[in-house]
Amino acid sequence: MATEIFASQLSAILTSLITLLLSVGLSVTITKRYIIKRHASLIFWASGLWLFSIGVLMELIFAFGAYSDGMMKAYLLIVAVLVELLALGSVQLARSKLIKQVYYAFVIASTAFLTYSVLESSMNSMIVDYVVAGQPPALVTIASTLVTVPAAIMLVAFAYVSYRARKDIRMLSIIAGVIVVSISGALYVVQYPAFLYLAEVIGIGLLWYGFV
Repeated sequence: MATEIFASQLSAILTSLITLLLSVGLSVTITKRYIIKRHASLIFWASGLWLFSIGVLMELIFAFGAYSDGMMKAYLLIVAVLVELLALGSVQLARSKLIKQVYYAFVIASTAFLTYSVLESSMNSMIVDYVVAGQPPALVTIASTLVTVPAAIMLVAFAYVSYRARKDIRMLSIIAGVIVVSISGALYVVQYPAFLYLAEVIGIGLLWYGFV
């Protein structure tokens, strides 16, 4: 049993560390690109990727055995809001002001609901064998879904439109990476915690290829 626990902890640490290095590297790259080009979309994408990096850093901390109710609440907020920030980056490419205004309003309302649901919910220990694997409260699950599903749809839709316009294969990589990263946060909800960390590695790798 001790060997199994050690292997599980070591796997969680190594996977989180690899993902963290990749995500920080991509976050720095996109941030530098924003400083040079000053495109509004880049600052949202950079912010989303930095939040992703923070979320993975928290997974690494969980893998070392540290845990608190406040940390888990922050983690649940981060993994949902980061998808929204990535979507906001894509929405900047829209020509319609109405689309932007409607989505901005939706983001404000859905994020407020998510924040309320997380702060008002009691968190049980959601760490199993050093990975995030517990079931979040029902209200948090509903609020997270309300935030992430529309954001993922917006991301994929705009990436597809960009691909159709440019015929750049990297757009397909971004679409795939966004889908994987977006659903990775929900995998532990359906009790597949091992795939959460694997999906994060694959997703950030696809985004690396797409953005860089």
